[in-house]
Amino acid sequence: MERKIYVTLQNGKVFEGISFGAEKEAVGELVFTTGMTGYLETLTDPSYYGQIVTQTFPLIGNYGVIPPDFESGKCWVTAYIVRERCEKPSNFRSEKTLGEYLKEQGIPAVCGVDTRELTRIVREAGVMNAAITFRPLTDLSAVEAYRVRGAVRATTCREVANGKGDGPHVVLYDFGAKRNIERELEKRGCRVTVVPADFSAEQTLSLDPDGIMLTNGPGDPAENTEIIENLKKLAGKKPIFGICLGHQLFALAMGGKTRKMKYGHRGSNQPVKQLKTGRVFISSQNHGYEVVAESLPVGQLSYINANDGTCEGVEYPELNAFTVQFHPEACGGPHDANFLFDDFIARMKH
Repeated sequence: MERKIYVTLQNGKVFEGISFGAEKEAVGELVFTTGMTGYLETLTDPSYYGQIVTQTFPLIGNYGVIPPDFESGKCWVTAYIVRERCEKPSNFRSEKTLGEYLKEQGIPAVCGVDTRELTRIVREAGVMNAAITFRPLTDLSAVEAYRVRGAVRATTCREVANGKGDGPHVVLYDFGAKRNIERELEKRGCRVTVVPADFSAEQTLSLDPDGIMLTNGPGDPAENTEIIENLKKLAGKKPIFGICLGHQLFALAMGGKTRKMKYGHRGSNQPVKQLKTGRVFISSQNHGYEVVAESLPVGQLSYINANDGTCEGVEYPELNAFTVQFHPEACGGPHDANFLFDDFIARMKH
């Protein structure tokens, strides 16, 4: 039997929908993502830790649940909102419905909500908190008080995982990594050693890697003070490639600043312009913070967002390091920026 469920925004606006996930209530930061495909990758991306995710595309779940497409071992979103869910998926790889998967993972989900109106509110007012409850909410104090905290600590791996192979050796810092970053490196013959976020610079250098990879992850980059201090010690020692949160953390380590965006970039159609060539690439992104380019005392701005001009990449020639805000390992999404992995490997071989 269908059960009514309510989405109450921090500004008091209430949406009534139908529950199709776990029978539980939740409070989180409400964000939207514009991807037409890739809902499985979204659900299993640790970068969404602490967030209630709204899909702008109207029908979700039509190709079911396919575990080989997951970006991590579990579902990380706090709750999930869609316009319409598909209860009879059609895909030869599908193992179950989206609703069944969300119930298994303990994630509350809402369908039957006007996601266009919800998205317009977030775009106009900015990211805000929301609650998912089975009764209309009268007291908004818990919603207003909510903050995403300790996100990297909650999503990083717990121990070192040694990869195989005899290609370039990469130490990959897991700040809440998408699995596809590791896959892209392995595809190019790299031996990848995955380490937790608090792995020290001394421990990393003792492994004598050919390069260091800084991955994506959730939360406010500035709260990770120990990691930032660690990256200061690694800068200039080995070639470094940072993606998303890794890009932000490295900028902070170099003396730059980050700030929270009005509603961030989440989806697979973000245009980024390479300043050196003027060429525009379509990219997949998922972030709510940005590097303030003019605050960087070192490095050169390499990419900007073609929509809003925000910082999308920085080159640090004197440190043999480069970082990007977008996801070159996008899956699902465009593969325009795949070549950045080849650039990283070329730097390690020099």
